[in-house]
Amino acid sequence: MMQQDAPDDFVIATGVQVTVREFLVLAAKELGIILRWEGKGVDEVGIIANASSQFVKGALSSGQVIVRVDPRYFRPTEVATLLGDPTKAREKLGWFPKTTVDELAREMVLSDLEIAKRDALVKTHGYKVFDSYEW
Repeated sequence: MMQQDAPDDFVIATGVQVTVREFLVLAAKELGIILRWEGKGVDEVGIIANASSQFVKGALSSGQVIVRVDPRYFRPTEVATLLGDPTKAREKLGWFPKTTVDELAREMVLSDLEIAKRDALVKTHGYKVFDSYEW
């Protein structure tokens, strides 16, 4: 993009659309968690159906709700669909996505897991960890 003769805007995207629920299922799977869904709309929750990985043993258990809808994050004018179209980047730059949605979920989970491990280590040595997570 930076080597183009004239400045231009490009959408860099997979061109693949998944729901938030589908992405959560992929992310949970990376941690060895199988989710089941109950409820509808803002009352829908994601519940652990099975947690088999070393990352969650002892911390999470079957039947525990780990996903809730939070209306604070609704957009004032919600759109029906969001999908990035990388056609222009492909045509003008020869760019193609190399990362799948599954790989993206894996990378994000592993990154968050490393941060959680670091924070846990820092806490065990008596230092304060600044909690940037919203609860």
